[in-house]
Amino acid sequence: MKNILNRLINHETLSAEEAKNVLVNISNGNYNTSQIASFLTVYMMRSISIEELSGFREALLELCIKIDLSAYNTIDLCGTGGDGKDTFNISTLSSFVTAGAGVKVAKHGNYGLSSISGSSNVMEKLGIKFTNDADFIERCIDKAGIAILHAPLFHPAMKNVGPIRKELGIKTFFNMVGPMVNPAFPQNQLVGVFNLELARMYAYLYQNTDTNFTILHSLDGYDEISLTGSTKIITGKTEGMLNPEDFGVSLLKQSEIAGGLTIDDSAQMFINIISGKGSEAQNNVVCANAGMAIATVSKYSPLEGFQIAKESLLSGNAHLSLKKLQELSKD
Repeated sequence: MKNILNRLINHETLSAEEAKNVLVNISNGNYNTSQIASFLTVYMMRSISIEELSGFREALLELCIKIDLSAYNTIDLCGTGGDGKDTFNISTLSSFVTAGAGVKVAKHGNYGLSSISGSSNVMEKLGIKFTNDADFIERCIDKAGIAILHAPLFHPAMKNVGPIRKELGIKTFFNMVGPMVNPAFPQNQLVGVFNLELARMYAYLYQNTDTNFTILHSLDGYDEISLTGSTKIITGKTEGMLNPEDFGVSLLKQSEIAGGLTIDDSAQMFINIISGKGSEAQNNVVCANAGMAIATVSKYSPLEGFQIAKESLLSGNAHLSLKKLQELSKD
């Protein structure tokens, strides 16, 4: 590791194979915590290369506990996090709205490390069971239309990294890799990233896979469609810009999509929105992201996807998916 760190500090980059080997060695417990912390923080001082990102991704996918949901044509809605915006849990809510619209969702998530409340914090608060049991996960997809894949249970390679990430409390390259290492290998992916450079790298990596993908980055910094401005969108076939008017809605203020100050606040906000008591701004931003997920899988336009998502939310179907998941978690 000493040699690797010296090279990185001298602004050298690793090959994909070298990057992969570092993560395998971390997984095997070959490095101490100071070395791992140093390795993580280097990437906050310089950009990650496409080779490095590819190597990290390959290592985590090889080492993960895999779940076969290929029969369900699933999608994952996941952001990198690390955008520093502290919104409410938009992608998780959007996942339930997508499931309520009949699209199967394999939601990969984790506790918030650089934010107040991550996807897993809210799911845990709402009584959702975290497990890597394949039968339970398939039952969730079948009955509720959505399964929650809590990342640490599927990525044993991360057990030596999780505590260090928590202590650092800043985004690391694992934020960048996380959305690309769903252990269910979903056929479809809606992924939000925190900058345009990363959007380009994601597009390059996804184009070399069979994944049907849509990559999002709001130009004012959000790792999702925020409706506070224009959003860059990249798919396997096109790239362009999305604006609030493409969904038939008006521009939002950043304050209208702010999150709670605690996990309890975030969970309460989640329940309010999914049960139809959210503000128009909250509903619109959730349905814009769910609409893009629906459009990604079903080839609808963003506006059509948005309208289907709105119906899922306001009819109570999204809430029904949550209730079914909560019931299954009690069994």
